[in-house]
Amino acid sequence: MAAALTDRYIGAVTKSLAPAAQEDVRTELEASIGDAVEARVEQGESREDAERAVVTDLGDPAALAAGYADRPLHLIGPTYYLTWWRLLKLLLWIVPACAMVGVAIANGIADKPIGEIIGQVAVVGIGTIVHVAFWTTLVFFILERTGADAGTTWTVDDLPEPQESGAGRGDLIASLVFLGLAAGALLWDRFVGFVLFASDSVDVGVGLGSQTSSMPILNPDLWPWWITATMVLIGAEALLAIAVYARRGWNSALAVLNTVLAIVFAAGAVHLVVTGQLVNPEFLAVTLYRDDVPSDVGQILSVLLVVVIVGIGIWDIIDGWIKTRRAQRGAR
Repeated sequence: MAAALTDRYIGAVTKSLAPAAQEDVRTELEASIGDAVEARVEQGESREDAERAVVTDLGDPAALAAGYADRPLHLIGPTYYLTWWRLLKLLLWIVPACAMVGVAIANGIADKPIGEIIGQVAVVGIGTIVHVAFWTTLVFFILERTGADAGTTWTVDDLPEPQESGAGRGDLIASLVFLGLAAGALLWDRFVGFVLFASDSVDVGVGLGSQTSSMPILNPDLWPWWITATMVLIGAEALLAIAVYARRGWNSALAVLNTVLAIVFAAGAVHLVVTGQLVNPEFLAVTLYRDDVPSDVGQILSVLLVVVIVGIGIWDIIDGWIKTRRAQRGAR
């Protein structure tokens, strides 16, 4: 029985090895198992029990065979794991988002119902994530099995640069200047107007001529309530920047406030775009509602504007939480 057990184990080990290596491995295992069995027998164990114990200690024959063949028993080993993980995270940040935005734009231009757009975006997003994960892993699986050199040797040049916390004086000044310019632009557009255009058929003393006038880009009907609400949001963003600077960093409460402000602004702006209340009708008549401009240009621009507004809001939210996480790690 013991001899049969040894033969069965050695056969299980050598069957997956190259023919040239089978005999050497068989000879080595027979010698090592025999020596181990004799040592146990000398200590008083029966030959059958000693044989079973020795074979059990050797473990799964497939694992032992993989060791002899220098064949890894993992999908991606330590040589490529960190490179695989970094690349996969980068691709998952970029590829699904681009695919989802593209589908949303295409369906928005096609004037699909909002429910259908959301459904297709979700399906494409999930499918893209699955494909990115599968194909990236497959590439590194092949590299692992073939032993290819992917040039993944770490050097000190790979050390990351210090990351900004968003709480410095420069960040505060930049935020306040940007918000001040945004508020000034709103007021200038409302009371002066950004767009210059020529008004024909104006009496200039001798005959008829033209006169340059200006008009706002935003709908004048947004004044006073929508513009005032926007000014309040700008003020809240300024107070948020001051609070981040005052406490020398972000925390969860500030990140939540930043999230709320971003959602409120994006929701209001998208509502105005979708309902056609955002842009001055006179500006649209001068620029888009003309015979030489295709009729679907306005719809395309509206879809793109919605995507930009939503994208900026999402990025603002993510950026706030990333900085909060960084600050919490630094405080530990």
